[in-house]
Amino acid sequence: MSKPSLLSGRKIDPRPIDGATTIVDLIDDNFVSYNSGRLREACQLFTEKILADDVTVGLSITGALTPAGLGMTAFIPLIENGFVDWIVSTGANLYHDTHFAIGLTMHRGAFDADDVDLQEQGVVRIYDIFFDYDVLISTDDFFREILKAPEFQKEMGTAEMHYRVGRYLDEREKILGLERRSLLAAAYRSGVPVYTSSPGDSSIGMNVAALALKGNGLRFDVSRDVNESAALVLEAKRAGGRSAAVILGGGSPKNFLLQTEPHIQEVLGLEEKGFDYFIQITDARVDTGGLSGATPAEAVSWGKVDPDQLPDSVVCYVDSTIAVPLMTAYAVGKHPPRKPKRLYDQRDKALEHIAEEIREKFGNVPLAQR
Repeated sequence: MSKPSLLSGRKIDPRPIDGATTIVDLIDDNFVSYNSGRLREACQLFTEKILADDVTVGLSITGALTPAGLGMTAFIPLIENGFVDWIVSTGANLYHDTHFAIGLTMHRGAFDADDVDLQEQGVVRIYDIFFDYDVLISTDDFFREILKAPEFQKEMGTAEMHYRVGRYLDEREKILGLERRSLLAAAYRSGVPVYTSSPGDSSIGMNVAALALKGNGLRFDVSRDVNESAALVLEAKRAGGRSAAVILGGGSPKNFLLQTEPHIQEVLGLEEKGFDYFIQITDARVDTGGLSGATPAEAVSWGKVDPDQLPDSVVCYVDSTIAVPLMTAYAVGKHPPRKPKRLYDQRDKALEHIAEEIREKFGNVPLAQR
């Protein structure tokens, strides 16, 4: 690159912060370099490109974010503004999300508390979040009661189960006068499908397992989840649109979100190029080889990210509890709401279309012979 090109970036000359400085002004003008610069780039990429009407936005959620209140402060506003179209979350985040909708409380505590004393007092700790042990018992009781309903007595994907649970949470919020507490309730209202990549790895999964011992008919169809999520991504692309991955943390939800593209390309053998946009908020190091720290450049080698779109990717090494509220405030303050895509209502159609494309390309040729 030439010297003029190298020095073509905006001059570092930020305006002083004062009482009139808005979140949008703060991020655009004062988040200059290092990870504040990356967070600025993430906010701008999100609002200027990802929130275009033809982009389907997938969000993955790891870490104990709903106990910290991010369901209410960020995820619900993102859903209600049409800024998120489908979600992959740990089951734990959805379980703790439920506490708030059914009138249970969590409290600010101290990260250096005496855990022996907490255990003796019946108080559970998530770092600096405290709650009564009875919160777990009451939430377990809630799940065991609703999952006995006839509508749950069948095999289903996690998106369907969460949608049905969201309906109950939406009703409970209304009864208790606690509207806009649960992201599952908000997702139900907006038709946003919510998947769990490891449905047995949470208290929700444990309660499903406990009920199975008593003859309950609910079973998880994990193959449907894999095919359904891939079909939603492919449907967006085949309709002439684009796809975006917004990743909070890493782990299994990150992989489940991104594996939609290898499933389409590598396993199903269909033509595709990967996600068009990629934002990751993480505190994981890349040099340990773990997926949580893997960069979008590495994802290109797997077919997860379109190499032609690699410049439209940002990795920001910031705690999600800092970055997500700022990104949400920035997006809500700078971009008008989008019409919800209601992908939950389109799942069956998307599955039919991907199956039809496979039949047209391969006929009845087995996967192993393609």
